[in-house]
Amino acid sequence: MPSIDISRYQKKKQPVQKSGDGDLFAFLNKDISFGSKQVSDKKKEGLYVELSTLLLSGIDLRTSLELILVDQENAKDKILFEGIRQRILSGAALSEALKETERFSDYEYYSIRIGEETGKLGDVLTDLAKYYKSKIQQRRKIVSAVTYPAIVLLSSLGAVFFMIKFVVPMFADVFLRFGGKLPWITALIISFSGWFDRYFIFLVLFVLVLVVIYLFKRKADWFRSFSSSLLLKVPVVGDLVKKIYLARFANTMRLLVSTDTPLLRSIALVRQMIDYYPIETSLLKVEQDILQGESLHKSLSAFPFYPPKMIQLIKVGEEVNRMDYFFEKIAAQYTEEVEYRTNTISSLLEPLIIIFLGLVVGVILIAMYLPMFQMSNSF
Repeated sequence: MPSIDISRYQKKKQPVQKSGDGDLFAFLNKDISFGSKQVSDKKKEGLYVELSTLLLSGIDLRTSLELILVDQENAKDKILFEGIRQRILSGAALSEALKETERFSDYEYYSIRIGEETGKLGDVLTDLAKYYKSKIQQRRKIVSAVTYPAIVLLSSLGAVFFMIKFVVPMFADVFLRFGGKLPWITALIISFSGWFDRYFIFLVLFVLVLVVIYLFKRKADWFRSFSSSLLLKVPVVGDLVKKIYLARFANTMRLLVSTDTPLLRSIALVRQMIDYYPIETSLLKVEQDILQGESLHKSLSAFPFYPPKMIQLIKVGEEVNRMDYFFEKIAAQYTEEVEYRTNTISSLLEPLIIIFLGLVVGVILIAMYLPMFQMSNSF
């Protein structure tokens, strides 16, 4: 194959999107990572899209990495990809080069290694790009659906807090000077305002304790078990969270099965990839069952977390040896349901929160002005 002149691409390079270009939408679309050593999903998607495109077009791996390196603007990314390229030049396989960086998951390592062994590296990289694209799109849709209701809810709570903490005590002082019997709703709100003022510091400390417990114990098994069980019992939200992780489980299994990864290895990798306690604990037991000759669908059926319909589809996939096809259908179905549910919840929450704010503020204002109306009528 004739060599490719990299300098041609250096002159013509046109980055699709630069970070820090002042574009608000670009900022909102960035992946946010707090202390994670892993490469962000967005960068992984871009890497696998470019690399698979170049490899499938007939360009060798070394030249493909050089072309990708040319397009890097971020200094850390340039160092990362240069390190990968140097490892490959020294004779390492792509899977090994990625693993040595410690910034890619075992899931990617084994998938790419299988692609190298089967001669389907380009196809595997394409599937990885699709996986991360789907993951990013799902996260963005959920975030966009809940962002506006969350902002409205926080604004509502802020307004109620301001009235209870500052406005109501001002009226209470005025009523105290005039004396007389207050309407029951006015007395109730003033009493609540006084209670809130007395115990406000304790409420703040309680919230801080919860935050500290979460920060230091969120990886403990007892905390993960309790929090996941509690969340799954919340109406609407629990079902939504469950379907999000079921879609992720099915999508991950589809990619691994489609690359001819052994079933036990696929289960182990999914358990490492999906950081969700019910799935992790169930898959540990599933691994043991499969080692003893049990089928996947029968092992999963022992756990109520997996719906019967999903179990039946996996059973059919095992019988016809088309598990990748059925996992793809399961993932697509749950992804569509999650998108529909999030959009519906977002549409319903917006007017409900506004109505809630109007009622609360209205009741407080009426309660504060009602004694004034009574005093004016007495003259």
